[in-house]
Amino acid sequence: MSASRSDALRVAAECRRVLAGNRQEGISAWDGKQYSFTCPSPTTYPFQWWWDSALIAIALLHVDPELAKQEVRCLLQGVQPDGFMPHMLLWEKSAHDRALAEYSIRLAHPFYTATIQPPVIGRTVERIWDATHDVAFAREVLPPLLRHFDWLDEVRDPDRDGLIAIIQPDESGLDASPKYDAAMGVPYDPPSATLPTLQRSMERLFRTYEPLSLTDQRLADAFLFEDVMVNVIYADALRALARVVRETGGDTNLAAGLEVRRKAAARALVEKCWDEIAGAFWDLSGAREERVKVLTFSSLFPLVLPELDRGIAERLVREHFLNEREFWTAYPIPSTAASEPAFDPAWHTNTTWRGPTWMNVNWYLYWGLRAHGFADIARELARRSVAVVAKSGVREFFDPLTGAGQGARDFAWTTLVLDLIAAEGMTGEDDIRAAAAEVPG
Repeated sequence: MSASRSDALRVAAECRRVLAGNRQEGISAWDGKQYSFTCPSPTTYPFQWWWDSALIAIALLHVDPELAKQEVRCLLQGVQPDGFMPHMLLWEKSAHDRALAEYSIRLAHPFYTATIQPPVIGRTVERIWDATHDVAFAREVLPPLLRHFDWLDEVRDPDRDGLIAIIQPDESGLDASPKYDAAMGVPYDPPSATLPTLQRSMERLFRTYEPLSLTDQRLADAFLFEDVMVNVIYADALRALARVVRETGGDTNLAAGLEVRRKAAARALVEKCWDEIAGAFWDLSGAREERVKVLTFSSLFPLVLPELDRGIAERLVREHFLNEREFWTAYPIPSTAASEPAFDPAWHTNTTWRGPTWMNVNWYLYWGLRAHGFADIARELARRSVAVVAKSGVREFFDPLTGAGQGARDFAWTTLVLDLIAAEGMTGEDDIRAAAAEVPG
């Protein structure tokens, strides 16, 4: 089960091939903007996504830090003057019809969507800063990023509790997670009914949104979720950006303000979402903030926050993370606990986030485990992550029981496994870079 050095080298070479093959470059009809980015998958997801690119940039640090910077520069061309940042950038007009036909999306503009995604970008910029100490780059990207975080604060936290809300399931990036089933009226049995029902529910949401502006607070009336994963990523990003502002000689008052918002989000997660009896965090649904007691990886995700109480972290790890009936499967971490009735490891529903293992989840939880002193468990998670990619390739997600690859092939954020390989010293950075030498600049 554990990965060998030869596995790590073979996985690094596969990651090199994917990062090279997924590169997209050109000049867009969108105001003549130049684009150069790594798409998630050339055959399945040939566009630029907000959180995908932010995660891919971290993997690219192990290939060429300049490519990581370019990924972010291309992405931030989507930030609007008011701070809204779309979850998809459609650089070519030929992409529009395909995107509208294949995905449940609403366009705000011919070249971008009206949907947000988790702001992973804060962690990305921090990692680029750690790797390069490029003050000029940090000062270049901070203004549009800070506009976006101001927009999230002003538009998506209407009750001012520190937690931001999503207004449809895709905004978390966890599209069909069973934690949204009750709010969307989606069944898990029979599996064949899950996707068609979800699609009809999404169409109803979009009909509701059609006459409304992006900043209209009434958007929350149709679907409102204070999602644990989204808010952990939000709080983590505020922490990261505050640090980069401070260390690049920025406004100390600005950094302090970001920290205030971070603390408010982290505090609200514990006060509102932590269940002392269950030993898990629950998402909040609707204006009444009803706890959604569906056990998914999100229930563990506050491990990412360094200030999380040690006792809570211990319970998350001992009672759930290492529970073989829930999350500690042969190829962890399943996106939905194996104990849940909706658990779908073999992808029978043909929808995402209902059981299979995703590398971005493992990557975040790996660093969270290390931050809380669970280095041995983090090491084993990294080894199993490398092992599943060695077994099944750079796939979108994996069966948590068998390790079989599922979803899109050559899925770029799965190359985050490079960061785990480097962090655990499974092979040296020079070896990783040698395996990545063919990635075009």
